[in-house]
Parts: sequence; C-alpha cells; structure tokens
Amino acid sequence: MSLLTVEERNEAVQQGNVYAFKQAPEKGELIYQTTDLNLWYGKEQALKNINMSIRDKEVTAIIGPSGCGKSTYLKTLNRMVELIPTVRMEGEIAYKGKNILDKTFRSEELRTVVGMVFQKANPFPKSIYENVAYGPRIHGIRNKKVLDEIVERSLRDAYIWDEVKDRLKKDAFGLSGGQQQRLCIARCLAIEPSVILMDEPTSALDPKSTLKIEALIQELKQKYSVVIVTHNMQQAARISDNTAFFLEGEIVEYDRTDVIFNHPKDSRTEGYIKGEFG
Repeated sequence: MSLLTVEERNEAVQQGNVYAFKQAPEKGELIYQTTDLNLWYGKEQALKNINMSIRDKEVTAIIGPSGCGKSTYLKTLNRMVELIPTVRMEGEIAYKGKNILDKTFRSEELRTVVGMVFQKANPFPKSIYENVAYGPRIHGIRNKKVLDEIVERSLRDAYIWDEVKDRLKKDAFGLSGGQQQRLCIARCLAIEPSVILMDEPTSALDPKSTLKIEALIQELKQKYSVVIVTHNMQQAARISDNTAFFLEGEIVEYDRTDVIFNHPKDSRTEGYIKGEFG
C-alpha cells in the first residue's frame, strides 16, 4: 500500500475515518523483549510480571487509566526510571538481544540510540539551531557544515523546517507549543536513534498541532520504532500498529491495534475502550 500524503491523512482524520491512513505493516524485527519485569517504588509495586515484545519500524501504543504503570514502563526502556532513588527492578529488558538492566550495560550508551519526547515540550533555553545541534555536539561533532546538515535534516524530518528556516538563531521559546514539541522531536532525531519513546506528546497541544504530530509519527515509523504512551484512545487507534492495555501495573491485553479496538479478548479491555472506567 502506498503512503498517503500528510494532507490526505489530515483529511481522513477530519472526516472521522480513523483507520484511513493506517498501513497494514509487516511485522518487523524484534527490537525490545521484556521478560518477567517487576518494578517497585520503595515497597509499592508499580509493574507486575511484564512480558512484552516491541518490533522495529512500528508504532506501539500503551493505553490505560492514570497510575496503571504505562509511563513507568516507558521509562524503563531507556532506564530513566532509575533516576528515582527508591526504584528497584527484577527481570530482563533486552534491547537488540542485550539485557539493558545488566550492570555492565551503560545507560549513557542506551540513550544514544533511544530518544525520548516528553509530555510537555522542553526546549533548551537556546536558539532553535543550538537545540538541534546540542546532541551532535555532545557526541563530538564540531564541523559546522556537518552540524548545518544535521540540523536541517532533523528539522525537515520533524516537519518544521519550512516554519523555522529563517529564524534558526531565534530563541526556541518564541515558538508555539506545537512547534516546540516538533523541535524537541527534531532534537531527538539529531542523534539518529533507533527508538523514539513518547510520553503523552500531544496532551498539552491544540487539535491542529496534535494532528501534525500524529502525521509526523506515521512518517517516523518508516525509519524508527516508536513507543507512545497516550490517554487518548482515539489517537492510539489512529496511529499505532500495536496497542498494549495496562491496568494496575499489569498488561491485560496486547495485540494488533485493530484487534484491541474491534475484537478485544478481555472484558476489562472492552470496558476501558467503551469508557466504563478510567
């Protein structure tokens, strides 16, 4: 199936056809395999026996009510959860076959290949250019021509180049909320990750900006694995290939998105999708 243009996708969403721009993707290579993962904040257990695989070049959505563990799980995938002193984990998370929870696996190495986009846009107090160039500079790139190419490519891939190309030296805080979020995605892309983690990336945005981010996510999966936590079930239905439903720290159901939304196997999944709780 050929890719639709952004305009065609936007029109499809506006018409309410939530599946109009979903491809029927072939299953990609395994990029993450979580096995028997348990996590505690002090004495409180937040994740219980998580077993979940994530495949390359697909969008995987994680849905569930507040406090169900979905953001916690997302932050285990780049080990940001370890920044909380009371956290304790058991089990295994393999990234491309290597256990990232092994003490010999450096978290800094992991975060060069796993990027993160947060709920609230968090540009650095720098220019638009310097926001995107920051990561490459940290990794030792100093050549201005190379940096210029990385900045332009990343901004183009984040669908924001045409809006900012004449103001690269301007403060990033002068951008709108939606533009700031796309800038943060460009900053993430500049380090050429394999995986992009997104924690409620559109929850603070207006509908028009949300639509742009959703269209962007559909393009990003051509090159990257995308894992997104969202409270918006319609968003998960629109943009994801796979959906995991979390409840009280457990995975209730995990399947292809059309199965989860149209033919869920667990009554709790059906109840959540119908809005009976959450």
